[in-house]
Amino acid sequence: MPTEPETLHPDWPRRIAQAYLAEVRPPLTPRMAEDLLGRLAEALHGGEAAREAVNAALDAFEAELNAVAGPRVVELDAAGHVTMGHRSEAGRPLRTFGGQ
Repeated sequence: MPTEPETLHPDWPRRIAQAYLAEVRPPLTPRMAEDLLGRLAEALHGGEAAREAVNAALDAFEAELNAVAGPRVVELDAAGHVTMGHRSEAGRPLRTFGGQ
């Protein structure tokens, strides 16, 4: 299981949003992307473990829209790097509009 740094990197919200936006389907509008960035910044300052907090924020964001599916944070490091991965079943990424 990957570990994560104990301190938050100031670029994580922006980098996580960029990585998510690159792979989310269907693509988000600029307004949705701005909303997502705000949610990520808020999640990272909530006191929970960063990866779990961000992934919970992404889950809530997608559930509210009920129309998009994107990757989740797998690892965060002290240098600010973000590794994303797709949730999947049977080796396939989740699809929008009804899942598998």
